[in-house]
Formats: sequence, structure tokens, C-alpha cells
Amino acid sequence: MNRKWRVVYLGLLVSALAVALGVWKPLKPAKAKGGSAAPRYRVDPSWPKPLPVEATQINPATGKPKPWVTGEVAGTCTDSRDHVFTVNRGNLISPETVTAVASPPVLEYDREGNIVNAWGNRNVLPNGLHGCFVDFQDNVWIAGNGDGIVQKYAHNGNGPLLQIGTRGVCDNPPANTCGNSAANPAANQSKTLLNQPPDMAIDPSNGDIYVADGYGNHRVVVFDKNGVYLRQWGNSGLGPGQFQPADGGHPHAIAISKDGLVYATDRGSDRVQVFEKNPTNCAGTGGNRVCQPVQIIPIKPGTGNFPNPFGVPALGTAGSAWDVDFSVDGAQTFLFDTDGGNEILWTLNRRSGSILSGFGRPGHQSGEFTFLHTLALDSKGNLFTGETINGRRIQKFVRADDDDDD
Repeated sequence: MNRKWRVVYLGLLVSALAVALGVWKPLKPAKAKGGSAAPRYRVDPSWPKPLPVEATQINPATGKPKPWVTGEVAGTCTDSRDHVFTVNRGNLISPETVTAVASPPVLEYDREGNIVNAWGNRNVLPNGLHGCFVDFQDNVWIAGNGDGIVQKYAHNGNGPLLQIGTRGVCDNPPANTCGNSAANPAANQSKTLLNQPPDMAIDPSNGDIYVADGYGNHRVVVFDKNGVYLRQWGNSGLGPGQFQPADGGHPHAIAISKDGLVYATDRGSDRVQVFEKNPTNCAGTGGNRVCQPVQIIPIKPGTGNFPNPFGVPALGTAGSAWDVDFSVDGAQTFLFDTDGGNEILWTLNRRSGSILSGFGRPGHQSGEFTFLHTLALDSKGNLFTGETINGRRIQKFVRADDDDDD
């Protein structure tokens, strides 16, 4: 049964300045609908542990082996054992190019923050590594916003076991070059090709693959567990069910809640759009198929670079709706959003879309963010955040609900 979509205009109710102070001293709990308190978090500066060194690479200045450096941490995800995976771009900057070596592209951390596995071939993995997802069978899925593929790997890195799309070929005819296809009516509709997909989520009920095909294209596209095309929705635009026409990740991330809703972040338009898994309130076909969301959640209207559907002037950053995940209680009461435009991690009431609290501010100290990009939660409700351009790290935030207020 279709539910009437609604817009919850709450993005201006909480100021970034007020919550930025919550990094060092967690905010007092805000009350959500039903009396539930929003969880509070504090940074764990002891996590992760130092990365390994490359024994065969010696720094001539020190005589010591060179350490691994991740470069930009493009994606974070967790498995059934609460191990954390990151996909890392390995794009070292000076003086790292001399004093260190790039880590393998996929790192697996245990609960204590030690590296327990590392793998990946950059000549096989997607270009422009972006999102990762661990499915209900502990397979690891990886996307890339510089390529046209999504790949599935075994937990230990064997594979790829499945690939959707063709490496280096994108849904942007006639040349099929990778890039923003908003002005191309022939794009955004291939049943076999993608165009710079940044993220994916796997439905645990049947293995269906939901892809945020959003740097070049502007759609959510669904494949079955074998990679066979099923359906899609979304095109370029500012209306309900559309995604920001500009380049930059629209949709940028995707997540599926336990109650069967699909959350797609429209980064440049500062909103999260919520859909049924198989929407029926739709118009158009192929690349023009647009489905009405059951909910639109503004994050911080006016943050994005581009015209905003709420008419709020832009601040000139990359938007406020980057990645989302859910709290680990059975009802998934809370929705978390990484806002890299304001460098804040927001906590929302998932049902109402109300912003309840947030923490973070721009910076490089523990608990601060620079290009806050992705997040993931483990089974204990701990948060893990990845930072890309100029941030280049992962941080862990632990529940602080029982901490003293002074």
C-alpha cells in the first residue's frame, strides 16, 4: 500500500555551532518522540592502533621500515564479528611519498583496532574507491566513483565473486565515457552498465543489490543476487524522487532499514529521500522513471553548492547528506547522517526526520572532522567514520550515555 510522501522541514532547527561543542563533552540527551533519548558519543583516541610497517621498504633517513599510510579513507563498513573494513585510496601526499608506503586498498580491523587482514589489487578493484558494504553472508562489496562497476568479494578478499558493470565503461552513450550524464537523455538507463556508482546495499531478505548510481548517473538501480537488472528510479532534477543534476554524488549513499525502506542521500540537495523497496507510485519509464518518496528528510538546507529544492541560498560546500546508517536497536529509532559540508555527524529521529543532536567541528584533532565522508555502526552501537580529502583517517566514537556530565 502506498504511503503519502511528506516533507519534514527541520533542517534549520538545530544550529551547527551549538552542536559543534559536543566533540569533547557529549551533549545532554535530546528527547525523541516516544520519550527515547538520543545516544551520546565520545571519541576513542586509542582506536585504531598504528598501522603495520613494510619490512622490505626502508627509509634511508631513519634506517627503519616505512609504515603503511591509507591515503583517503573512502568507505567504512562492519561485519558480523564487529570487525571494521575500510577501502582506502592510497593517494599519498608529500612527504608520505618518501617516508611511507600506501597500505593495501582494503583493511580489516578487529574490535581493538588492530589490522587482522589486508587485501586488494588496485588494477582489479574499481577506480576511485568509494563505498563498502558487508552483507548478511559476510561478503564485502566495493564501489567506485571513478569507474562503472560494483564488485563482490569473499570476506578474505577472494574474488571478485560478482561484478556489475564493466571496468572503465560507463552508462553514458554513445562514447560510454564516465562522467556526469545529466544532459544526456540516452544515459541513466542501462540494464548492464553503471556510471560512477559510489555505494550499494544488499537486501538480507533476498540478496537484491541496491546501487546508488550517483556520480555520473542520478538513479537508484536494483539487481537480483546474480546481478540481473530488476528496476530503477530517479533522474536528474530537484523534485521529489529526483537527484541533484550536478556532479558530486547524487545519490551518494544508500541504506536499507529493517522495515524495508530504502534511504538514498541526495548530497548536493541536502536531503535524504526514503523509498519503498519496490515503489509503485511512479511516473515515466527507463531513465525518466521517477517514484514518489514516502518521506523526504532535509538535513541542513542551504549547505550544498547548488540550487536547493527548499529555496535556501547555498553556502558553497559539498552538501549535508553524505552517508546514513541506523541505530542498532530493533526499531532502528535513530538515523545517523555524515554532514561533510558542515563537518558534523547528526543524530535524527528516523520516523519523524527530526534532528536531535550532533557532534563535530572542522579540524584535525581527535573528534573533529575534515571531509567527513562515510560511517558505519557495529553491534554495540559504536560509530566509525571515514574522512577523505585532507582528512584521510578513520575514527571510532563510543557510546557515552553513562558518562558524567562534568
